[in-house]
Amino acid sequence: MLAVLFGALAGMLFGLLAVTVRLGLRGGADPQVGASVLTGGGFVVATVLSIPALLTDTVHAGDLWPFFVLGMLVPGCSQILFILSVRDAGPSRAAILIGTSPLISVSIALVFLNEPFEPWLLVGTALIVAGGAALALERARPEHFKMIGAVLALTCAGLFAVRDNIARSIERDSHPPALVASAVSLLGAFLIVLAYLAVFRRDALRTRLRPAIPAFAKAGVVLGLAYSCLLEAFDRGRVTIVAPLNATQSLWAVVFAAVLIGRRHEGIGPRLVAASCLVVLGGAIIGIVR
Repeated sequence: MLAVLFGALAGMLFGLLAVTVRLGLRGGADPQVGASVLTGGGFVVATVLSIPALLTDTVHAGDLWPFFVLGMLVPGCSQILFILSVRDAGPSRAAILIGTSPLISVSIALVFLNEPFEPWLLVGTALIVAGGAALALERARPEHFKMIGAVLALTCAGLFAVRDNIARSIERDSHPPALVASAVSLLGAFLIVLAYLAVFRRDALRTRLRPAIPAFAKAGVVLGLAYSCLLEAFDRGRVTIVAPLNATQSLWAVVFAAVLIGRRHEGIGPRLVAASCLVVLGGAIIGIVR
């Protein structure tokens, strides 16, 4: 029961994350510097949530390093791309395209992990492709939409799929507390983003950090809560239960964008809603089959 609760909360919070990022970008804050605020804020929140587990459970450093490395990949390397995709494609469309990650994930698993093929995968694939086609064939898009945002969102989906398959391939004898693992993952994410900025955008980090903090602070809180809920869900339930619930983030992003940003501003119409429903349903079928 708790796996279902945490999985549902993770899907809702990741949907909200895309919208809070869009709201943070409205003030003109630097998206790459904002990624450091986002991951840093998420790390702080996850660390606070992990304190009870650190005090009561036995934690071995050797069990944590895979989460640190995966955190450097996602949400570390992916976070800048994610913010840029939300900026250029809008939160609704970016979230729907990112929701295609189960399709990419299962494709990688079939080729590289020799996972068995199931006929139902074709159904899930067809639904996701139909959702993507509905999105691609939109006649009217908001003025701020740029095609590069869609490309970046699909790149994020690919990174999420790679992360999922790496995580599945790692064999561990013991599992650290989920909240501690979440904090370590977000620490890895924060450090890799900070290293990127220190090497390639040192001047921007020094001059644009102050306005980026209030702009992305809320999104950082949401990220910390979302990752903590997701890992708690995976710690308590099977992937086939949690993954479909987390995939609802595409639909939640559309809902939150309509409420917090405005349906007209985001160009949310029946076609967009239908696309999000198709992608969520396709991802759910793939998650259940796997």
